[in-house]
Amino acid sequence: MAKYRIGVFASGGGSNLQALMDRIRSGELPADLAFVLSNNSKSGALARARAFGAEAHHVSGFTEGGEEPAVRRMGEIIQASGIDLLVLAGYMKLVPPAIHALLKNRILNIHPALLPAFGGAGFYGHKVHEAVVERGCQYTGITIHMVNQAYDEGQIVLQRVVPVAPGSSPEAVAAEVLKREHVYYWQVVRAFALGEIRPTESDVPGRAVLLGRFLDSFPSLDL
Repeated sequence: MAKYRIGVFASGGGSNLQALMDRIRSGELPADLAFVLSNNSKSGALARARAFGAEAHHVSGFTEGGEEPAVRRMGEIIQASGIDLLVLAGYMKLVPPAIHALLKNRILNIHPALLPAFGGAGFYGHKVHEAVVERGCQYTGITIHMVNQAYDEGQIVLQRVVPVAPGSSPEAVAAEVLKREHVYYWQVVRAFALGEIRPTESDVPGRAVLLGRFLDSFPSLDL
């Protein structure tokens, strides 16, 4: 039986990518990493992918001569790879409609807050943690969700709460949130690989995947 295949889109340093690769290497995540693609030539994710031995692609409007050719190139890479799931790991751009058409209900993302709070256009990366601290929140968290054609509005697969200690800086909050991302993201990808989470053909955002008994068996305790 062919092993489950994933592709990764990333824009930044690639720490979540590294967490996935570590679990693939250990055998805990039964999947092959088909490729890593970044819109940023200086992305640490590309260097991590090359060190792992995976295909690494820098694709952007700059490299391809425009946004439309860039999207076509993305599609070519996806189709050639035969991936089962596209995992976004700090990818800072909206996924184009043409990519959604190729991977209907098979694009996964992690957001560093408890959606729908601190989600949508403009809420990404460190900006999320700055907003959490500015608002004086006692809790934040992570949300692993399916991706549709609007920022952070896809079906929620898993959320975990992260307490915010009084007087915490955005940097401290970010560090605590990132710990949870590294613990939980690969486990959700693993659930896809094992068939515990299954994509559907539904056009209803809240029915993109079937969770089955996934949540019953998933670790319920936070760190």
